[in-house]
Amino acid sequence: MKKIAIIFSMIVTLGFIGGCQSQTSSTPDKKEVITVQDAKGNVDIPANPQRIVDLSGNSDMLSILGYKVVGTANSDAYDYTKFPSYLEDTLQGAKILGYSMQDTMDIEGILELNPDLIIISNVQEKMYKQLSEIAPTIMLELAQIDWTQDLASVAKIFHKEKEAQDWLNTYKTEAKKAGEKIKASYGEDTTYLALLASGGQLYIFDAAGIGGVLYDDMGLKKPDNMPKQENISLPVISYEGLAELDADHIFLVGTEEDSAALKANAVYKNLRAVKEGNVTELPSSPYFNIGYSPIGKKVFVEEVASFLEK
Repeated sequence: MKKIAIIFSMIVTLGFIGGCQSQTSSTPDKKEVITVQDAKGNVDIPANPQRIVDLSGNSDMLSILGYKVVGTANSDAYDYTKFPSYLEDTLQGAKILGYSMQDTMDIEGILELNPDLIIISNVQEKMYKQLSEIAPTIMLELAQIDWTQDLASVAKIFHKEKEAQDWLNTYKTEAKKAGEKIKASYGEDTTYLALLASGGQLYIFDAAGIGGVLYDDMGLKKPDNMPKQENISLPVISYEGLAELDADHIFLVGTEEDSAALKANAVYKNLRAVKEGNVTELPSSPYFNIGYSPIGKKVFVEEVASFLEK
């Protein structure tokens, strides 16, 4: 009887130990967390986020850094229900939650995605508290014009500075090479004007959008008398001011309606580039936004030479 009691006691003890071990091994490890600094201060985020919702309009930058978003506000500027064509492959499978220049987004849609990280810009600041209750939230303070500064800021948060710099170096090399080829074909002093017709107003792309690609990245020449862009807003120009911009080539961005209205104007008809047939008409979707996206910039660089061919 003593032997039976001892054996029984051993079985119970081993069972208890085994149960403890089983319970310990089945407890999931906490995800690794890192502390980063954003526009609001310090915030704890997952070290390796898997379900990122980006409302800041930088989903393309996140892609460059090796992240895939499950929700995005990088929708087309003229149709918030679809992606711009240059981001269709990059953002395939992500849910569109709005447009990045909107100050509020689809909260229910965000909740359904069960994010482990949310990224916003200062445009959506009034949503910060509400979003922070859903998941760790980073708020970016975006630069007015310098997109490379934005790329560096996003990369720094995720400790991906090398990946960002490598991509930027490759892009700058490709853009400069494309610009040199165009200058070799059309002349060093040939000038290019990027013009937006929208709602009866005329805007000039200078330091931002496709203007930044043409002048800063590709090294192509501006016409004289260009209005200087001071912030993210494109400079507005009158028809009289347009007449003073004697560009050799014009890139005209606009909807069919806006472009048609401009082409009916006498001042526009008398521009030298128009008379000589050196106007490239580009639809507002996607070309209004294409120059604001790093991936879009790369696509535009690859297209410019073909646009200039008659």
